[in-house]
Amino acid sequence: MSNVDLKDISEVDVAYKMLSNAGEPIHYKKLITDVIERKRKTVQSMAVAISEIYTMINMDSRFQHRGNGLWGLTEWNPPEVKRASIRGLSRTTTKSNARRKEKLFEGIQE
Repeated sequence: MSNVDLKDISEVDVAYKMLSNAGEPIHYKKLITDVIERKRKTVQSMAVAISEIYTMINMDSRFQHRGNGLWGLTEWNPPEVKRASIRGLSRTTTKSNARRKEKLFEGIQE
């Protein structure tokens, strides 16, 4: 990734390319300071720059927080598919509705 390529893309896109090239999660401080360095972005306050870029990464669905300050890419993990059996779901729903009705009747009788 050359600096010529980086001048026309956003900081969050640089972070995406860095993570994509790394192939593993990176701590947010290292990721963001490397983005600032590679973009040759002039900053008056490093804390403000880190905060701005962190917010952009946090709001971008391509990124996934992995815990302990590590960020990775969402595409590295396939989306979870939750499957519930119709039979099990209907039993749970029926029990839940029955409990709700009992509580309502108890409230009315008091």
